[in-house]
Amino acid sequence: MAGIELRSAAFSDHSMIPRRYAHDADNVSPPLAWSEAPDDTAELALLCEDPDAPSGTFVHWLVTGIDPRIGGLDAGETPPGSQPHRNGFGERGWGGPQPPVGDEAHRYFFRLYALPAPVSLPDRATADEVHAVLDREQLASGTIVGLYQR
Repeated sequence: MAGIELRSAAFSDHSMIPRRYAHDADNVSPPLAWSEAPDDTAELALLCEDPDAPSGTFVHWLVTGIDPRIGGLDAGETPPGSQPHRNGFGERGWGGPQPPVGDEAHRYFFRLYALPAPVSLPDRATADEVHAVLDREQLASGTIVGLYQR
């Protein structure tokens, strides 16, 4: 399986995510860029999840239907024609980090999936529901991990 290089101008892999992107600050999605998807990619899907959340893995961002010809997103951007789903806060689109005060830094896994066909996911899909579909269907994927602590 091929890999996609996923990166951000806002943070490096396994480094701290700036406060601007946090839920209790500006709550703006970070900029992301990625390498080209495989030729037979029909759409991209983007997931950000926190596996360290006290109540179980928390979905911070899920966007499906991303045009595979684009190579990234600016801060706060939703790709044209894509489908932003509801996050764990119940909001549509990005819901930034907001770990409990005093917790060790939480890990935020940003995952980009190249898919051979459009996928159907519930509007407020759980992380398990997302992985059950995207992990099985993917042609390629890439991951970058950011850290955040309050």
